[in-house]
Amino acid sequence: MESKRNTSSFRDPSGYVFIEDNKVKRVVNLIYFEQYKALTDSGFYKNLFDKKYLIPHQEVSKTDSEICIEASKIPFISYPYEWSFLQYKHAALLTLKIQKLCLENNFTLKDASAFNITFHEGKPIFIDTLSFDFYQENNPWLAYKQFIMHFLGPLLLTKYFGQDHLKTLSQNLEGISLQKLSQLLPFKSYFSPTILTNIHLLAKYDKKYESDKKTVNNNLSKASQIKLLDGLYDFISNLSVNEKTEWDHYYNQINYNEAAYQFKKEVVKDWFLSIKGKTLIDIGGNDGTFSRELKDVAELVIVADVDPNAVEQNYKQVLKNKEKTILPIVADVLNPSANYGFNNEERFSFIDRVKDSNLDGCLALAVIHHITLSGNIPFSLSAQFFSKMAPNLLIEFPTRVDSWVQFLLDSKREFKNHFDFYNEENFEKEYGVYFEIVDKQKNGERILYSLKRRQH
Repeated sequence: MESKRNTSSFRDPSGYVFIEDNKVKRVVNLIYFEQYKALTDSGFYKNLFDKKYLIPHQEVSKTDSEICIEASKIPFISYPYEWSFLQYKHAALLTLKIQKLCLENNFTLKDASAFNITFHEGKPIFIDTLSFDFYQENNPWLAYKQFIMHFLGPLLLTKYFGQDHLKTLSQNLEGISLQKLSQLLPFKSYFSPTILTNIHLLAKYDKKYESDKKTVNNNLSKASQIKLLDGLYDFISNLSVNEKTEWDHYYNQINYNEAAYQFKKEVVKDWFLSIKGKTLIDIGGNDGTFSRELKDVAELVIVADVDPNAVEQNYKQVLKNKEKTILPIVADVLNPSANYGFNNEERFSFIDRVKDSNLDGCLALAVIHHITLSGNIPFSLSAQFFSKMAPNLLIEFPTRVDSWVQFLLDSKREFKNHFDFYNEENFEKEYGVYFEIVDKQKNGERILYSLKRRQH
């Protein structure tokens, strides 16, 4: 029986997560027994499961010193810096909903980290089972400051300065400090009562009392806390960001004719059925148009794109159509998220998480020319990247006469000749090191390659 402690699970003395025989288990330490028993016996855990707010678990063993529970496994954990604006908002709102429900049942969230939430079956879900504690009368919400640093701060920075700020937590795992937030936000933000109260005044208060924690006013009634939560909920619900991006509404501006478009959809379906696939990642999948063709036969479709607006459009479709199998995430092939945190093992890289998911297939449509000609990535290196994604790859290769390729080559100006290597023959040669060609179909000025990873 193989077990391995999760390297990101070390901060909470209440317990820790470990993986055993590909199952996600959690040890509950003696220090948390009282809370765990109350959460279980009161039916509060079950209430959270029923509402799909918290990942379900079941108890598998118990001794005098520890309890072991097994949680439902989520096939791919996404992080806050891989969410679109609407996903980030929904994660924030779920945290507030859970805290309000806690207060109504005499519990409280002891932390409000954005890393406690991931996306599963089309919606955000809370994954830290031991984040709950007893509510103490008139005590303020101890995780309030963390909520502001992890959720409200990044959302406001994004509203005012653009969607790059959704990635704030990749560089600040603890969240962005209140003082920094207050300094960064524009002067007009002072005219918003919510921002004034929850950031600017809180930052001043926090700085004033940081050296003397005992001076902080601990007298805040439950009714006042619920009012605070409701105010934050309404404010965040109404937040929006207006930023046009390069690949926004991409499929309205592409150079496919209808026949080529439909042919590509058919090839995608036929390929996935031929590999007997259940799980897939679509790299550069934009709003999920092509991988959505597989939603009825696949158990999991991760659609990764660099453009947060395209990911947002995909997420809206997931919500509208209740598509539980599709997971939209923001990911940049040219700079995929790295290993972060203590020992570089607290938050795992995009590539490592994809590898651990053991996916059946990878789609890469209309992306290789951007990787090669915009990103200056040689075929040998992109082939290496795709070989890490899945054993089966369906990749689209636009030939040199394709209008997009011509546009990208022309943009190189005097360096255009440096990209003479961009042709079908070199592509097949370099990709042949990592893959064997199973099938090859021409679609206008583009070629669809079905590739199988070589055993090295």
